[in-house]
Amino acid sequence: MNLISNPENILTTYLLYFASFISIINPIGAMPIFLTMTSHLSEAERNRSARKANIIAFLGLVLFAFSGEFLFKFFGISVHSLRIVGGVIFFIIGYDMLQAKIARVKLKDDEIVSYVNDISITPLAIPLICGPGSITNAIVLMEDTASMEQKLVLILAIASVLFINFIIFRYSNFVTRFLGETGNNVLMRLMGLIIMVIAVEFFFAGLKPILRGILNIPM
Repeated sequence: MNLISNPENILTTYLLYFASFISIINPIGAMPIFLTMTSHLSEAERNRSARKANIIAFLGLVLFAFSGEFLFKFFGISVHSLRIVGGVIFFIIGYDMLQAKIARVKLKDDEIVSYVNDISITPLAIPLICGPGSITNAIVLMEDTASMEQKLVLILAIASVLFINFIIFRYSNFVTRFLGETGNNVLMRLMGLIIMVIAVEFFFAGLKPILRGILNIPM
């Protein structure tokens, strides 16, 4: 049945796509990382970073949704490799947070623009928002779409989740003000530890399927 002729099907499909992306991207879980990476920036610079990160993530997810499988096959890579790389990146970030190195970073005025641009791309857009899980989800859901209407619904669901993610990032400064300097330092170290644990999970989630393939161990 054509989705466009049945609004109920459109809503059901949208909610399915939306729920899958919001659970994988997890804006609430991503917020502490964003807070830590932007703690020394002004509100305007923090907002610019949030906006740019989510725009880049949106473009990345749409790109992978339409061409991800082809790109992976063309370059001979897999999502498992992406998980390993993401795990390494997150581990380094988590270690720096645990050592409070990020908080001690002091930037000159002429370095701020470059810093905002850098963190907006990595690690905020990739792999925090547009990571292995969300990329895989976008590719799989796009493969399952049977009509142009469903593809548009998928893009709308991605845009909706990233808009919510932007709003949460945008107003995360209220959390910073509430916690104060001591609270932010404690939160940074705690999140650093958690991020390192997540990084290890990412790494081995990608490594295990590769090792099984090399050793011919059944899944």
